[in-house]
Amino acid sequence: MTDHAAVLQAAVAPFVRDVTAAMRSVAAGLPEVDLSHVDQDVANDAFNLTAALIDVDWCHTDDELWALITVFGRWLPSQLAIAKPDDVRKSSIVAGKSAWLQQPSALFAVLAAADARNGTSHSRTYYDAAMRIAFTVASLDENPSRGELTAIDEYRGLLLDGMKRVAAPSAPGDVRPGVGPDRPSAPGGPLGAGAGAAAASPSPTATAGEAVAAAPDSAPPDPPRPIAELLIELDALVGLAGVKGEVRLVTNLLQVQKLRRERHLPVSEQSRHLVFTGNPGTGKTTVARLLAEIYRSLGVVAKGHLVETDRAGMVSGYVGQTALKVTEVFDRAAGGVLLIDEAYALARGGENDFGREAIDTLVKLIEDRRESVVVIAAGYPEEMATFIDANPGLSSRFPKTIAFPDYTDDELWSIFASLGAEGGYRPDAGAEQAVRAWIAAVPHAKGFGNGRLVRNLFEDAVARQASRMVALAAPSDDELTTLTAADIAPVGAGPGHEDRTTASRTAG
Repeated sequence: MTDHAAVLQAAVAPFVRDVTAAMRSVAAGLPEVDLSHVDQDVANDAFNLTAALIDVDWCHTDDELWALITVFGRWLPSQLAIAKPDDVRKSSIVAGKSAWLQQPSALFAVLAAADARNGTSHSRTYYDAAMRIAFTVASLDENPSRGELTAIDEYRGLLLDGMKRVAAPSAPGDVRPGVGPDRPSAPGGPLGAGAGAAAASPSPTATAGEAVAAAPDSAPPDPPRPIAELLIELDALVGLAGVKGEVRLVTNLLQVQKLRRERHLPVSEQSRHLVFTGNPGTGKTTVARLLAEIYRSLGVVAKGHLVETDRAGMVSGYVGQTALKVTEVFDRAAGGVLLIDEAYALARGGENDFGREAIDTLVKLIEDRRESVVVIAAGYPEEMATFIDANPGLSSRFPKTIAFPDYTDDELWSIFASLGAEGGYRPDAGAEQAVRAWIAAVPHAKGFGNGRLVRNLFEDAVARQASRMVALAAPSDDELTTLTAADIAPVGAGPGHEDRTTASRTAG
């Protein structure tokens, strides 16, 4: 058996074993169900998944096809046992198979339906085993294509959607998508880890001139969270569809590269540093924090903490001190991710400005510590282009940019409602109308604060509601937890209409 075939077999065998056992468990007590060929049916699903992913990029390489022939010849002897790669290419065994990824298989549907009836987790068994096959097939190529990684992501979403539709409320033994039986559910609630405003996150945030680690060095590290759980938390964020897709593609590529390294296969190394562009409050800090955890779970970094800084935290007004400050920031970020907010500010000033020294030191440390620190540079799109052009070494070290769009008005209302749900407050119909009017009245121009401004509005509403409650002799529970139109700042006043310069200094 070739190396590729052995690797594929190591993914297919558990799929056939575990999914067959799940099917037998579902059919127990149902004598009318014929289980005589269940292992063959399960093997067919494994074959269809493998062939579909081979077909996605239309390459159908010899390595992929020999692995397919070797592993599945015993299950499909009439078609594969004596075939060669050219035979497979000329047939319809693989060509056109990518369409199989467009809907869940009948076997998966049976398992998901059984989970809905019985509170079991058989569809999760299928999901875990199927994703292992998917990433294994992608790892057969030294450079998996974007099409392959996208197909895996879409197939993953397809299965998770099927699992979510039948997921029962949190009952004993219940297993929700991406959450194992012994793991807590993904945090964030309906808002999802701050909904991009970085406001609901408990992790500390750097102030100007200060870098803050997400956890003290003395605290014992928690075990890395499972990738599936982190991606579900990502998916729970309000809006940001394009951002989520890019993060999942980055994650998929890292998973494939991890598999290849484990098998001592060559890996095309790529820079992991990123540029985030967008207005304040669009989720850059929240997504950076999730990425830091993803990098840790995949072994890219050791600690997975996020350190935040800006120009004030990296630039000194004295000769020789700037390089020391930049080095200190990297020291704090060792084993994690460094987020440089408003990174373009480093490129402002004349030739004698110490920001240029910070950039030069940054470029050197990115190279020297490429195995221990991932850097994310964030800011407005136009200004970030100026930053990248400020040093010839930056463009190669930051090859990928992820754009964070402004939230729509509906998404901003969803963030407000989710903040209320998290805090135990229910906006009534009048409050919703007032919030929507307030959102529509705020200029959505450069510097618009997005989720951060909505959080400010929510906190202001809670304070106004508290003032109303104090004036009541004996407010009811319903009154104490309901926000009304009277609690929402008047249009044209209050949060969101503060000095635009202040808002622009807090890009998140």
